[in-house]
Amino acid sequence: MNGSASPRPFGLRDKLGYLFGDFGNDFTFIFASSFLMVFYTKVLGISGQTVGILFLAARFIDAVTDITMGRIVDTVKPAKDGRFRPWIRRMAGPVALASFLMYQSGMAGASMPLKILYMYITYILWGSVFYTSINIPYGSMASVISSEPAHRASLSTFRSVGASLASMVIGVGGPLLVYSRDSQGNQIVEGGRFTVIAGVFSLLAILCYALCYFMTAERVHIQPQKTENKPGFNGIVQALLSNRALLAIIGAAIMLLLAQLMLSQMNNYLFMDYFKNTAALSVVNMLSTALTLALSPFVVLLTGRFGKKETGVLATAVAGAAFLALYLLRVTNPVAYILLASLGYLGLAYFNLIIWANITDVIDYQEVRTHNRDDGTVYAVYSFARKVGQALAGGLGGFALTAIGYDELAYAQTETVNNAIYSIATLVPAAGLLLVAVILLFAYPLSKKAVEANTAELRRRHSEEL
Repeated sequence: MNGSASPRPFGLRDKLGYLFGDFGNDFTFIFASSFLMVFYTKVLGISGQTVGILFLAARFIDAVTDITMGRIVDTVKPAKDGRFRPWIRRMAGPVALASFLMYQSGMAGASMPLKILYMYITYILWGSVFYTSINIPYGSMASVISSEPAHRASLSTFRSVGASLASMVIGVGGPLLVYSRDSQGNQIVEGGRFTVIAGVFSLLAILCYALCYFMTAERVHIQPQKTENKPGFNGIVQALLSNRALLAIIGAAIMLLLAQLMLSQMNNYLFMDYFKNTAALSVVNMLSTALTLALSPFVVLLTGRFGKKETGVLATAVAGAAFLALYLLRVTNPVAYILLASLGYLGLAYFNLIIWANITDVIDYQEVRTHNRDDGTVYAVYSFARKVGQALAGGLGGFALTAIGYDELAYAQTETVNNAIYSIATLVPAAGLLLVAVILLFAYPLSKKAVEANTAELRRRHSEEL
């Protein structure tokens, strides 16, 4: 347990350390979510449909690697520095290096079969192997940093702030560095810059992981189960499949990632081709981060007063309605678009600030039901669900670009294609976010009252085990 019998009390150091963990994650994850499709299509010249197939195929591999990693962290004997923290130390370098290898612009001159092979190998190595092996232990660690609901809500908030800071660096700086403008006003992708940017982000990711490792502590001691009481794999699967809270949050996560990542991916094409103003894309990304930072001081207060489920329903419903309004209004002015979209980003930012605290609630709910503590496995299942949402966004985005006739090599698209880009960039996020609200309202059982009852029950059980 962090190298000492009595870890220091939970405090700001842990919150900042956990913030840096997702800061590190998202230097590679958000960069890939926002710009990898652009790199593959505009720099390497690979069709959107081929890229979409890659994103979908990789999820079949994730189905194995995510669950396997979850079981490893739940069953392997803890090291001197804890059960989850050692994996951050071990995997920080490999995940950063694999991310850097994905953006080698020198591959643009290779044959198409070689480019596709390179794309598959580097993407799967990064996402399905190394990112999995650091993200699952990192996400699971929140449940052992503290057992207090308020502390966990603050960890979720700080984690989301870390992701938002990474989003700001990538979302604001990325478009300014990646794009330039030709004499006709068309937006040009500067392929040679991708490798340099990816290298810088990889080094920053390693630094953030190091800060996360040294600033956090594992405090919640999980009593090891007796061998004869340990459920087998089938038993664990059955328990997870009967966990209503987990199934609901998985459904919500898939719809959330579909909405959020489609929005992130299609915004590149929306502002590059429809609005012809990539500088405005930097403003959008900065706005998203600013809203997250502005909301973060109020999250613990709001969730403590009204509940995570209750406020999450309202936030996602408002966000979905805002993007639906944008779809119906067919806005042509980027400033007007950003003003209305800010309402959608506000709701999206709030739900992202609380979603990780929902996962720790689901882990507690699993223990209340089964008397087994499966932090890693529950988080691995949830992580896989997020990757399914990521794959759906990537696959749908790639297939949609091909279906609407997007020309990867053209500097300017037709009016029909541009209008189709606008429809995809607004209607898909609207539908996804409204579905999140419906799932939370009708399927997710962990209301404020239920979470408080589970916390009290586990506190009673753990005190009896001491």
